[in-house]
Amino acid sequence: MYIVSSCLAGINCRYDGKSNENKFVIELVKQGKALPVCPEVLGGLPIPRTCCEIIADKNGNKSVIGKDGRDYTTEYELGAEKTFEIAKIVGAKKAILKSKSPSCGCGLIYDGTFSGRLIEGNGLTAELLIRNGIDVYTENNCNNL
Repeated sequence: MYIVSSCLAGINCRYDGKSNENKFVIELVKQGKALPVCPEVLGGLPIPRTCCEIIADKNGNKSVIGKDGRDYTTEYELGAEKTFEIAKIVGAKKAILKSKSPSCGCGLIYDGTFSGRLIEGNGLTAELLIRNGIDVYTENNCNNL
């Protein structure tokens, strides 16, 4: 069983109320091989919502800050925890998550300046899943699974 980002499954749950439909992910869901989740919605955030990016302090502590200047770290952490709980319940060993997202990004995320610049790093959900032995892919590298 896979955990997949709901937006990749065609569900309009992105921060801007849109989706990032991915045919491979949609097919996995249709076949009953994948369960769509949106960590941000699970964390209590609305659709649409403020665009957010991760910033890290000198010690590497991450915060999720909205374009409005508000700290959304608590909601993102809660969404990550709930997503991991769901993954455990369904026995997911792999996840396909939305690239660059402050929740789901894996390998590259936005740098926290809202300039479109990417840096190495993982979103909070991706990081939690990886730390707990779940293989995380993005829509950019999942078609060969």
